[in-house]
Amino acid sequence: MLTEFLRLQGKNTKKIVGLMSGTSVDGIDACLAEISGNGVNTKAGIIAFATYPYHEKIRTAILEASNPLTGTVEKICQLNFSLGKLFADAVKRIARESGISLLDIDLVGSHGQTIYHMPNPSPDPFLDNNTPPGIAPTGSTLQIGEPSVIAQETGITTVADFRPRDIAAGGQGAPLVPYVDFILFRDEEKGRALQNIGGIANVTFMPEGCSIDDIIAFDTGPGNMIIDRITERITNNTAHFDKDGLLAAQGQVNKELLSKLQKHSFFTKSPPKTTGREEFGVQYADKIYDDAMKSGINTIDVLATATELTAYSIAESYKLWIPDKHRIAEVILSGGGCHNKTLVASISRYLAPVRIFPIDKFGIASDSKEALAFAILANETISGNNNTIPRATGAKGQVVLGKIIPGNYRKDTSL
Repeated sequence: MLTEFLRLQGKNTKKIVGLMSGTSVDGIDACLAEISGNGVNTKAGIIAFATYPYHEKIRTAILEASNPLTGTVEKICQLNFSLGKLFADAVKRIARESGISLLDIDLVGSHGQTIYHMPNPSPDPFLDNNTPPGIAPTGSTLQIGEPSVIAQETGITTVADFRPRDIAAGGQGAPLVPYVDFILFRDEEKGRALQNIGGIANVTFMPEGCSIDDIIAFDTGPGNMIIDRITERITNNTAHFDKDGLLAAQGQVNKELLSKLQKHSFFTKSPPKTTGREEFGVQYADKIYDDAMKSGINTIDVLATATELTAYSIAESYKLWIPDKHRIAEVILSGGGCHNKTLVASISRYLAPVRIFPIDKFGIASDSKEALAFAILANETISGNNNTIPRATGAKGQVVLGKIIPGNYRKDTSL
């Protein structure tokens, strides 16, 4: 085992597969990348990227497991291993489609599938006044997709379970991608905002010539999550997302509904902050939709308003939490929300005259960014580098993220 770790640490250029499945629960993103160096000297090139959609039954199982009303220990336990197999299959498939042997892949970095994210301590139903001293409610997070299955099925050393270490250090366990943003996108001459729009939207702001301590990063609020669910309601589940924002483009923003939604407490909460399905998921979106129907609001107008809410929450976050002294010259978009033309147009309107463009202009497909990020984070972990930004997560200090599951050592282990 030690020999394998030394081999990986001593190898300057590695082929690494990054795996990501986000809160949209649409499938597994797999990014096969060639990564050289580590830390600020990291260089990354994408060899291949693909999204392998979840079967509808798997997607339903994940959503049920994520819901406190329908999730059970048995379901989560079984799903952990089932998803581990699917993640392993994604590694095999992208290797096969790229014409690369599994023996030539050095490392896998897997985020897993978030089932529940509760970074802030809340009252624990298992604790009462008779609880022994030293035991108290604590922040927690759970990502499944068993990495031991990935390592066993592929034979490749796997780094996974990234978020818990940051929570153990007093952080939110998110956002983690800002560390990678700093490595790849810092600029000496202009301030940049890296805006990812997945199920949840998050931003990394880097002033010109910044150090890692200058970075401001946090979740801005809902990304596609509410939009996707309302699309499902409108289409009776025949569509899981508003393709290109075409449905929302047919509607009108209901100002009264938008004003009500803008009052959500998350939007005025100061960073560091994270959110997820627990605040903006199916139950929240269904309530918006059902209440709107009772008020006689047109269904398409509800979708247009939800789309506007995401754009507003992004722009309002910049206004509230990015200091005036730091000018944003560019906003670089990534994530599935990049494809929603109605959403992007609204963001552009709010942020004008700032330049806004997709991350694709840097040679990184907008959908691939987070999978690539976990390939890079895995490389940092195996290199023994701290790979968090405490100012972004709220942790007491930098830590090395993840757990390392050894592969089957089928490679040449000579150093």
